[in-house]
Amino acid sequence: MQQTQSLPQQRVSNRKSLFNWITVIALVYLILVAVGAVSHGFKGFSGGAEGAARIFAFANDPFLALLLGILATALVQSSSTVTSVIVGLVAGGLPIGMAIPMVMGANLGTTITNTIVSMGHVRDRTEFRRAFAAATVHDFFNLLAVFIFLPLELMFGLLQHSAEWLANLLVGSADMSMKGMDFMKPLTAPAQQLIDSAVAFLPGKGAAIATIAIGILLILACVTYLGKVLQQVLVGRAKEVLHKALGRGPLSGITSGALVTIMVQSSSTTTSLMIPLAGGGVFSTRQLYPFTLGANVGTTITALLAATAISGAGAQLALTIALVHVLFNLFAVAFIYGIPFLRDLPVRAAEGLARVGSENKLLALGYVAGLFFALPALMMVAAK
Repeated sequence: MQQTQSLPQQRVSNRKSLFNWITVIALVYLILVAVGAVSHGFKGFSGGAEGAARIFAFANDPFLALLLGILATALVQSSSTVTSVIVGLVAGGLPIGMAIPMVMGANLGTTITNTIVSMGHVRDRTEFRRAFAAATVHDFFNLLAVFIFLPLELMFGLLQHSAEWLANLLVGSADMSMKGMDFMKPLTAPAQQLIDSAVAFLPGKGAAIATIAIGILLILACVTYLGKVLQQVLVGRAKEVLHKALGRGPLSGITSGALVTIMVQSSSTTTSLMIPLAGGGVFSTRQLYPFTLGANVGTTITALLAATAISGAGAQLALTIALVHVLFNLFAVAFIYGIPFLRDLPVRAAEGLARVGSENKLLALGYVAGLFFALPALMMVAAK
């Protein structure tokens, strides 16, 4: 009798799982369409690369671009969304020299989510200290990565040259680089034509602006919903991976963090999974630290996916900025975690801030509001 009752339940579960995977495929397709729309709209608005260079005249100020990346990501709560938009903008003419600091800023801005999650432990001082330390170690690692690699990029073009070399290696010379990607254009063309038809009535640059807006909103909605759907089908397994991996050393933790983040398409989800475990004393900040770094690497898959949506002259540029995101995180993990002195800095800073924040909750709240919102916004206003 029990088997008879469980059979219909299993069928319902199988149908739900199939529906979820179909939804995942549809959302991935819509993300590709949205990135293409941003690129297409930006080209129409700017009049090509020359127009883009004029619009983004503050490309000579990478610090402003960094702040813009932080603020944009903090506002939309998703580095995947912001980096996908950046990929589309680069394909439309946004200078890579400006896009690289924006990517770094997005990498930093995404750490706000798990810091906010740690606030859920605020009623218990001990739990909050542990949770806040585990959350802010991500902040301090990414801050340190920016402090090290942004000057190197400005002086030597380390990330840009490395990514350009790798992009050229992957797709060939400029004359033949797009041939392998041409299948994406006919795949997304019907949806792009639908968007063009919907905004065609707008005069002047209005159609291009509306196309960009539709693309950005579509990316935001799809990335957010994709994360939720993937959580339904994969988060249980993600938690299992987390528990099994953390006791096997830093390499296992980094690898598992990357894999889980690729599974759920969100570093915010991955790192937020850890905070209740840290608050409850199941794992220490040092144990969770490598897993956090893996999440940094895993989140770069979304920008790579977005780059495949671009065809034509901007495709290699789009792939280049997506690879910059990958290399920035890989280099940061290898360099910072590979040097014992640097490796310990984020942990010590996070634990120190957590001790102060657990004694004065307003300071902890001020840290979140100041670093991710007030400081970038004020400095951008002052720079104008």
